Amino acid sequence: MAAYRYLAVATAVLFNPVPTSADPLSAHILEQISVKGRQTDLLGLASSASEGLIGNAEIADRPLLRTGEVLEFIPGMVVTQHSGSGKANQYFLRGFNLDHGTDFASYVDGMPVNMRSHGHGQGYSDLSFLIPELVSQIDYQKGAYHANSGDFSAAGVARFGIQNRTRNAAELTFGMDNYQRLLLKGNVKQGKADVLLAAELQQYDGPWSDINEDVDKRNLLARYSKPVGSGQFALTLMAYENSWNAADQIPQRAVQQGLIDALGSLDTSVGGQSSRNSVSASWYSDAWQWNAYAIKSELDLWSNFTYFLNDPINGDQFEQVDERWIYGSEFSRHWHQQWGEFAVEHVVGVQLRYDDIGEVGLFNTQQRQRLSTVRQDAVQQGSAALFSQSTLQLNSDWNAHLGLRYDYFSVDVSSDLAANSGEATEGITSLKAGLSYQFAANWQAYFNAGQGFHSNDARGATTRIDPQSGDNVAPVDLLVRTNGAELGLRFFDYTALNVSAAVWYLDMDSELLYVGDAGTNEPSRASRRYGLEVAAYYWLNSNWSLDTELALTRSRFSQPLEGEGNYIDGALPAVLSMGLIYKADNPWQLSLRLRHFGKRTLDSVNQQRSDATTTVNAGYRYDWQRWQLAVELLNIFDSNNSDIDYFYASRLPGEPAEGIADKHSHPLEPRTARLKLAYRF
Repeated sequence: MAAYRYLAVATAVLFNPVPTSADPLSAHILEQISVKGRQTDLLGLASSASEGLIGNAEIADRPLLRTGEVLEFIPGMVVTQHSGSGKANQYFLRGFNLDHGTDFASYVDGMPVNMRSHGHGQGYSDLSFLIPELVSQIDYQKGAYHANSGDFSAAGVARFGIQNRTRNAAELTFGMDNYQRLLLKGNVKQGKADVLLAAELQQYDGPWSDINEDVDKRNLLARYSKPVGSGQFALTLMAYENSWNAADQIPQRAVQQGLIDALGSLDTSVGGQSSRNSVSASWYSDAWQWNAYAIKSELDLWSNFTYFLNDPINGDQFEQVDERWIYGSEFSRHWHQQWGEFAVEHVVGVQLRYDDIGEVGLFNTQQRQRLSTVRQDAVQQGSAALFSQSTLQLNSDWNAHLGLRYDYFSVDVSSDLAANSGEATEGITSLKAGLSYQFAANWQAYFNAGQGFHSNDARGATTRIDPQSGDNVAPVDLLVRTNGAELGLRFFDYTALNVSAAVWYLDMDSELLYVGDAGTNEPSRASRRYGLEVAAYYWLNSNWSLDTELALTRSRFSQPLEGEGNYIDGALPAVLSMGLIYKADNPWQLSLRLRHFGKRTLDSVNQQRSDATTTVNAGYRYDWQRWQLAVELLNIFDSNNSDIDYFYASRLPGEPAEGIADKHSHPLEPRTARLKLAYRF
């Protein structure tokens, strides 16, 4: 079966023959498959042209400035930052400024990364707790065409698998601006069981002219796995802590007037601290899957984007707090049937999640000291989902799939302002379908359509009085519908070339829009997007490989609003990524990578636009016996483009009370070099 075979591949790992992905459509086969990422033949296996696999070896080939950049392996995805290194990245895909994760779902070892009703933004996704060297594979799907994908998956979903076994190694990395990273990882065999242990320590001062970023990151992971009965069991413990000072986005006029330089800050006391601790367990067999998790997450974040616009005396610094437990589980069953001449496979499952948010708050601060409370809430938010997907093999060339999903959400908000407390419930049914046709040995065509959704912040569904202005406001819908479709084509020749292309569109009933002066995102108007994506991977010979990924998107509001235009703030119209890798037969390799993302509109009438941004990274690796030496050069041409831009009003001392509307930018980090020495044993 097409989906069955592909999803079996999706859960395989480079060093480990058993599935570790959270995908219930993929965890029902235990066989050894070597994942080579873009060289994995997905003809007859994938159900769309815009889904794929990235293997561990491919992840190791690419230099990364930040952990979150592992998502840039997904064609068309851009990962940036507008604040300190400990904060979740900014993500862009399919014309979305996804802020810190809205409308793109991420999972690690079956656990959701996106945070509902989060203090800093709906769908907040911080991947800093991930250790890239322990990722077995990334299984990605764009669009909401799969029944097991629910909240936040309108643009797509990525599922990170964790290795069951790893090679023992000690790695030490040094870089400019006092970058230091120590990674220790190893594997112990206990009979049929494997025990994987890893620790990561990272410190970084950053290139900023007037702050020491003082990143202090600590990661621990322990994983126990063994065959149990007819399946594979795994128990994983993860612990992450980080603290940092931040260089936030700054107004252009401050640089032009000489108040600060391009790497300077107007408020040097902003930053944050975060932690994430989790335990998860899973069991997979040929027909059954079960996993469960408990996550403890905390974030304390200080920001200042408008300086003296709202409070000309104390300034506009604010603190966002989020403290929660997340509990969840997933259970699914897979089986085959024969309907006359047609072979059919079915997957049905249930997903449960409960967020016990002890505190989600917003406070006015100065120098990280609280002055007043804007809003303080406790939220209980639960969801349950039932899904079913069936794939029908019509003949050797044609496959069809049909998926049905029902989600039910219930929220209970206890606010410091009684009028904003309350309960809300809502359910939503999503239908997904697809058809694929392999019309030649190396070619396959696809058509997919699907409904999806994202949840809004639970507080928005119960709020009736604006806590800052005191004005009456109308509650927003708890769940927002999306509708999308895609026409795709895939060509695969294992010896030389892998190409996929897709034309797609997506309608959304309410856009979640980033608000720069509030540091969060808010529900807005309905929107429509459509675009073209092409990804090509060419192996010139056994040593040389070249890849090119291009994404073009048109994004507009589809619902008029008086006094506003129809452009979507921050939408990204063009992304180009290119890479060249040379792997000598023995013992070294060289890689070069270019990333370009085009000008973005910064307001609804398209009068303000950002400049395009282009960066080039390079890496060199040399292996000798048990030793490895690696050099990474990041932003090698020292581009001074922006990592991200916004347009909104802020106020500096002496400026008019209403402030000045200006472009606010966060620069790319200047050229930097890092040296890694690793010993494997």
